[in-house]
Amino acid sequence: MKQIPAEYYQMLEQLQAVDFVLVELQLYLDTHPDDLEAIKQFNHYAKERKTLKKAFESQFGPLMQFGNSYSGHPWNWNDPPWPWQV
Repeated sequence: MKQIPAEYYQMLEQLQAVDFVLVELQLYLDTHPDDLEAIKQFNHYAKERKTLKKAFESQFGPLMQFGNSYSGHPWNWNDPPWPWQV
């Protein structure tokens, strides 16, 4: 397997942290749908995740498939490591 740079792990950890916040906010909002501050936080982190995902994928390739991520040329979905392998 090829050498993985430290930045890969740093960026992936940032994505995972934001994903955690989004899941927690989603669960909270399921029971508190009128909490405007929580909705603002959710939207803030959703935007941040989109930015982080774009930066990660531009350097290291797609995180997900099924139309959730674009592929470079040549097809790079099968370039290791996959996020769940690290």
